[in-house]
Amino acid sequence: MPGVYVVGDLSGIPLLKLSADGGARAVRHIADDSAFAAVRGEGGAEVVDVLILGAGVSGVAAALECRARGLSFAVLEASEPFATIVKFPKAKPIYTYPADFTPAGALTVSADVKEALVEELVGQARAGAVEPVRVRAVGVRPRGRLLEVALAEGGAVAVPLLARRVIVAIGRSGNYRRLGVPGEDRADKVFNRLHDPKEFAGRSALVVGGGDSAIETAVALADAGARVTLSYRGAAFARAKPANVERAHARAMREDGALALRFGTRVASIGEGTVTLAGGETLPNDVVFAMIGREAPLDFFRRSGVALVGEMRAAQWAAFGAFLVFCAALYNWKSGGALDHLTQQAGAFPYAIGAWTAAWGTDPHSWLGIALKSAQGPSFWYTVAYSLLVVTFGIRRIRRRRTPYVTVQTLCLMAIQVGPLFLLPEIVLPWLNYQGALPAWLADPLFPVVTYGHGREFWRAYGLILAWPLNVYNIFTAQPLWAWIGIGIAQTLILIPLLVLRFGKGAYCGWICSCGALAETLGDTHREKMPHGPGWNRLNLLGQGILAIAVLLLLVRIFGWTQPDGAAVNRWFESVALHHYKWTVDVFLAGVVGYGAYFWFSGRTWCRFACPLAAWMNIVARFSRFRIFADKPKCISCNVCTSVCHQGIDVMSFANKGLPMNDPECVRCGACVQSCPTGVLAFGALDARTGRVQLDRLEASPVRIRLRAAAKDS
Repeated sequence: MPGVYVVGDLSGIPLLKLSADGGARAVRHIADDSAFAAVRGEGGAEVVDVLILGAGVSGVAAALECRARGLSFAVLEASEPFATIVKFPKAKPIYTYPADFTPAGALTVSADVKEALVEELVGQARAGAVEPVRVRAVGVRPRGRLLEVALAEGGAVAVPLLARRVIVAIGRSGNYRRLGVPGEDRADKVFNRLHDPKEFAGRSALVVGGGDSAIETAVALADAGARVTLSYRGAAFARAKPANVERAHARAMREDGALALRFGTRVASIGEGTVTLAGGETLPNDVVFAMIGREAPLDFFRRSGVALVGEMRAAQWAAFGAFLVFCAALYNWKSGGALDHLTQQAGAFPYAIGAWTAAWGTDPHSWLGIALKSAQGPSFWYTVAYSLLVVTFGIRRIRRRRTPYVTVQTLCLMAIQVGPLFLLPEIVLPWLNYQGALPAWLADPLFPVVTYGHGREFWRAYGLILAWPLNVYNIFTAQPLWAWIGIGIAQTLILIPLLVLRFGKGAYCGWICSCGALAETLGDTHREKMPHGPGWNRLNLLGQGILAIAVLLLLVRIFGWTQPDGAAVNRWFESVALHHYKWTVDVFLAGVVGYGAYFWFSGRTWCRFACPLAAWMNIVARFSRFRIFADKPKCISCNVCTSVCHQGIDVMSFANKGLPMNDPECVRCGACVQSCPTGVLAFGALDARTGRVQLDRLEASPVRIRLRAAAKDS
C-alpha cells in the first residue's frame, strides 16, 4: 500500500541494530519523498506526519528520527514499550550483531544482557519524549490521500487516526506455534516462555526446539538446577547462533548430566508426569517449554490489503491461470503449433511482412533485406522480444544491484543473448552466406541446405550456446550431423564439466544460458517467490528424470542411424518420441510453465526443477571447487540469504555454521551475497586436497565493498 513502510525485526533478536537502523532510515526516506512533502501541506491539526505502529526497537528509533526531523508523530503500542525484550528470561544474553555496526538513527544498542538492554532502551525513549499510546491497531486503509489506522474495540481513541505516512514496526508478535500433540493444552506445565529459570530447580524439564530461544532456555534451566532434555527434530542445530550452539554442547558435556541433547526426536504426547517421544520412549517430566517460535502477524497485513509474498488468493490464481493461457498460446504460435498454422494460412503477421514490404525494392542480400526475410517467422519476433526483455531488465538490474559482480555478469548475459542467440542466426550468418564468406566446408556440416528461409538451417547456431540436452535438435536428426555431434560432445562432456568443476554450475546457468539470462533480469525482483523446503527439494528430481529420458532417446536415435531408411524405429522416433518430447519438455515445461511461473513462483522454476542440462551439471557440481564462504562470526541468522535464493537453497544453514556452501543447485546469481546485510558471504573456490581458499576478485557484496573503501580511507 502506498505510504506504508514495513520495518523492524521479523526474525528475532539478532537484528536489534538493523531494526533500529531500519526504523531511522524509513523516516529519512519519508522526509525526502517529494510526494510526502506535497501531501504534508494538506491536512488539519488532527493529522500527523507519521503514525508508528509498535514501540519496539524499530518503532522507537523511527520516533526519535521523526523528532530530529521536525515531523509530527504518534506511536501506538498494544502491550508495553519493548515488550518482546522485557519478557525475555532473566539475564538472557543479547547478541547485538554486527558488533562494529552503528545504526543510522539516534537509538543506540550496546548492552549484552536483557536487564541492562531494557534499561538502556527505556532511558533513550524517555529522553527523547517518546510516549507510546496503549492501543492495538488492527489494520491500515487509505482515506483520500491520507492513511487511516483502524483500532481494536475498547482501546483508547483520543489519538490521531489519520496520517500522511504509516510505519509498521510490529515485529513477530503473532500467536505461538503449536506442537499439535495430545496434552499440549495443559496450562499448568506447558509454556512458551521462560521468565525465571530458578523456579524450576530440581524439576525435570523438556525443551522443544532448535533455535536460539530453545537453546538459551535449556541452558538457563540446566544452570539453575533443573534436569533438562532438549528435543529437536533436526540432526543438528542449523539456525541458532554459533555462540549459543557452542554453549549448548559445552553444557551437555558437563559431568552433572543436567542437559541432554536429543536430536532427531519429536514429541508424541504430554502426560501429567511424563512426556512421550515419537517411537514410544517415555521421559519423566514436570514442565515443557515449547520454544518453536511464533507465527508472523500476517492477518494485520491481510486486513490492510498488503499482498504477501508466496500467498496466492483467488485473484492471484486467476491472474496466474490467465498468464499460463497466454504463454500456452505464445509458445504454440512460436513453435509451429495450430496457432502458427492458422496465421500462416490466413496470410497474417508475420507471414504478411514480405507482401507488405515488396514495393520497397529492398536488396534481399542487404542487412535490411535479410532482417525482413528473417522477420517473416514467429521465432524471429519471439527472439526480438526475449532479447529486449533481457537488455531492458538487465540494465535495471545493474542499476539496482550496483556491484561489480552483477554488472559484469549481467552484461555477459545480455551480450550472449543479443549476439550468438539473436544476431548470429537471424542476421550475421545469412549475410555471410549471401556474401560468399561462409565456405561450403563449414556451412554444409553445420547448416544444411533447405528450401525455406535463407536457404540454410541457421537456427542450428543456437546449439553453439544451448548445449545438449537443453537443445536436442542438433543431435536428434534423421541422419547424424557429425559436426554438431562433435560440438555436443565437447560442450556437454568436456567444456561445461570443466567450467562447473572450477566455477560451479552457475558458470553456465548464471553467465551463459538464455534461460538464466531472463531469470536474472526480468526475474530479478521475483526471486524471493521460489518455494523452499524438503517437499519442493524432492521435486528437483524431475530434471533427473527428464535427463534419463533424453539419454534413452539418444540411444534409440543412435540405434536408428544403424537401421535402413524407413525403419520402424526411425518412424516411431520422428513421429512419436521426438514430437512428444518437444511439446512436453521444450514447449510445456520449459516455455509455458517455466515462463508462466515468473511472477508467482520465481524465474528459475524450469531451471531448478526440470532442466535436463542442469540435472547433468548437478551431478558434476558435486565435485566442484566452487563454494560460497561465510564469515561465521558476522552471521546474524536473519535468513535473508535463504529467502532470496531462487533455487530454494537454505543458504543460512551453511552460513550460520561457517561452512562453505556447496549445494549443487547454486547458479551463482549472487543474490545471497549481494543481499546479506552484514557482508558475511563471498564467492570463491576450495582446494579439497590442500584446503586452500581462494576468494573471487569480482566482488558481489556491497557491504564488503563499503568496508574496503572505508579501510582505504582510514
